[in-house]
Amino acid sequence: MKAPEFIYVRAGSLEEAFRAKAAHGPDSRWLAGGQSLLAALAFRLSEPAALIDVSRIAELQGITVKGGKVRIGAGTTQTVFGASEAIKRHLPMLAEAIPLIAHAAIRNRGTIGGSLAFADPAAELPACAVALGATIVAANAEGERRIAARDFFRGTYETALREGELITVIDFPAIKENEHSALVELTRRSGDYAMAGVAIFIRRKVRLIEQARVVFFALGDRPVMASNAADELTGHTLDEVRIELAATAALKDIDPAGDLNGGPETKRYLAQVVLKRALVRIKNDIARDIERDMAQDTA
Repeated sequence: MKAPEFIYVRAGSLEEAFRAKAAHGPDSRWLAGGQSLLAALAFRLSEPAALIDVSRIAELQGITVKGGKVRIGAGTTQTVFGASEAIKRHLPMLAEAIPLIAHAAIRNRGTIGGSLAFADPAAELPACAVALGATIVAANAEGERRIAARDFFRGTYETALREGELITVIDFPAIKENEHSALVELTRRSGDYAMAGVAIFIRRKVRLIEQARVVFFALGDRPVMASNAADELTGHTLDEVRIELAATAALKDIDPAGDLNGGPETKRYLAQVVLKRALVRIKNDIARDIERDMAQDTA
């Protein structure tokens, strides 16, 4: 099928974008990378009266690190921030996620803001944003507001964005030396959406876990915060027994529906698989860091 007719507007600034949005009203759509929207247009799943292209707006581009925060412009492509040394150093989970997203041609156009706004429950970046405690900045002609990532995703393709709002920036706390993260997913083929995935953030004091955020994706209608699994980890040393206890507790956190990849029981099993793999990685990272610190103390 072909896309329906629409008016195309290329905005050169946020001011121009909001002015175009006001002119064309709620039947208009933002266009950033367009990797999801253009497919929806081709299948007539979306029929906007106008597309407002924000991909050339300089205010939506770039990565800055300041005061323990990493700020990523919403229009920054996945390829750009995946290759950024600042991201690899301060947000390794995001760097780890990029090769898992579709294929290079998609990542060259797809943006971080577009992925978050699309809110596919099987996508990696929404889960990363929740696990890392990100804040999403949304703006319209009247001003901007800050939304915690954990409150941003409301359901399948549903977010807290209001009519006329556009994601402009995503703020992440930079990871510290006593913090660890891991992202693990299972797919049928490279580039596919995940059958099940998990993003984990852990803060420790020596060997004890002080804080844990466990976020599943492809197992619900949004990134699923696994509070029972996180509670099972907090206040304890991460060992094989604790990993098994967290995996058991995680079953209380999810209620997955069946899909083409398997029924609910298969999904629950896969959730435990990805959780265990991610926690084993973090356990090994903690052991390596403690060994390094001890060697430095005795040097």
